[in-house]
Amino acid sequence: MLYILTSSVLSAQKSATSGVAAFKQASDALTQYFDPLVTLIYVVGAVVGLIGAIKVYQKFSQGDPDTGKTAASWFGACIFLVISATVLRAFFL
Repeated sequence: MLYILTSSVLSAQKSATSGVAAFKQASDALTQYFDPLVTLIYVVGAVVGLIGAIKVYQKFSQGDPDTGKTAASWFGACIFLVISATVLRAFFL
């Protein structure tokens, strides 16, 4: 009976330390992939900015009176992507 109780306590301590090691490993993996993810967000922001510039130019060329609203929405989305990536990097790293 004492052997079973002792082995279960030791087993619980071993699994607790392996759980801490698993969390540390997951944290390291997340940190490793964070910089490429932020770079990807910057690239998506650049693509959104280019597409937005083309859309705004098309509306401007056609004489659409709604050009200002379109420009604000496209470039606002681009600025949001860049700022959110910068804030995420500052917050998590």
